[in-house]
Amino acid sequence: MSRRIFGTIAAIVVTVLFVGVLASMLHTAASNPALPLSDASIIREQAAEKDLDPALIAAVIYAETKFDPRPSPAGAQGLMQILPATAYYLAHLSGGTSFTASDLAEPSVNLAYGSYYLRYLLNHYDGNEMLAVAAYNGGLTNVDAWVARANAAGRQLAVEEIPFPETREYVHRVLSAQVAYRAAYPRQLGIQ
Repeated sequence: MSRRIFGTIAAIVVTVLFVGVLASMLHTAASNPALPLSDASIIREQAAEKDLDPALIAAVIYAETKFDPRPSPAGAQGLMQILPATAYYLAHLSGGTSFTASDLAEPSVNLAYGSYYLRYLLNHYDGNEMLAVAAYNGGLTNVDAWVARANAAGRQLAVEEIPFPETREYVHRVLSAQVAYRAAYPRQLGIQ
């Protein structure tokens, strides 16, 4: 084989490999440009343990912190933005005995408490994800009052009727992100 033919074949192979790698990178960037995911194994573990949709946990994390666990101005901490007072309450409910607020910085602890709270809220609202997500953001007492008003009027509470604009937008953001996470990360989240 002449050098010229060998050089041409080598150039074609390198070009094909480069285009393949570039296409793969562009596909990944295009399919998940602003949908981060980390700690997927912890999310899967907590979802299985608490009978939750792993995409819902990921969506709450996305809405709370976009997977960047910085403290909030209100004092909420970690990936799922748990307030220390809420965590102490959840520790009491779940039988935890050695919890300290600094534990919330640890992803495994934060996700355990956040997913426990999600399960608690889902149980409280008979599996209604919209109401549970609204309570995660707007507070259980507020959502209970909104539901009671809607029930007194003979209807169910709709997202558009949530009186807190921040909570209304939060519910939309979480439920949309849940769909997106199910589509973008089925393997990583263990969704069949």
